[in-house]
Amino acid sequence: MSEMTVRPTLKWVRFAYTVWFLIAFALVLICNNYWDGKYLEWVALGVGLLWLAWPLPLQIRRRMTKLIIEDDRLRLEAGLFSKTTRTLQLSKIQDVTVRQSLVQRMLNLGDLALETAGESGALLVRDLDQPQVVADQIMDLARGQQPQAKRKESKN
Repeated sequence: MSEMTVRPTLKWVRFAYTVWFLIAFALVLICNNYWDGKYLEWVALGVGLLWLAWPLPLQIRRRMTKLIIEDDRLRLEAGLFSKTTRTLQLSKIQDVTVRQSLVQRMLNLGDLALETAGESGALLVRDLDQPQVVADQIMDLARGQQPQAKRKESKN
């Protein structure tokens, strides 16, 4: 089986950048029209700080978190400066739980929790796109079956 990599969704990052752009646009417009451009450098500083505080950390966190499924193991890697890697044997996975809040259900997102035999604490991956599909694929692999997408292709 080839390696499959799953990352948290990009939807929250896009949302943050959209809101950030709208706020920046509104502030520059207000600064130019109502304050005659007097506070433009302060507005630029505030927009820059807002970018550093909200959309950029979301994007970095998303980029630095990945779930890799290969052959008989599942690996979660997370971290920017220091990296944490947790590796599980697929055959030892006992429970795969998908949790979705109302907003996550509307956006087809969810959190994935994996429980294994003899392992302390669940492995939690937040904000995955189509979490039930990923959960079903992991359970199929844990049972030694081909994932459903692969099974459909092999029937043709």
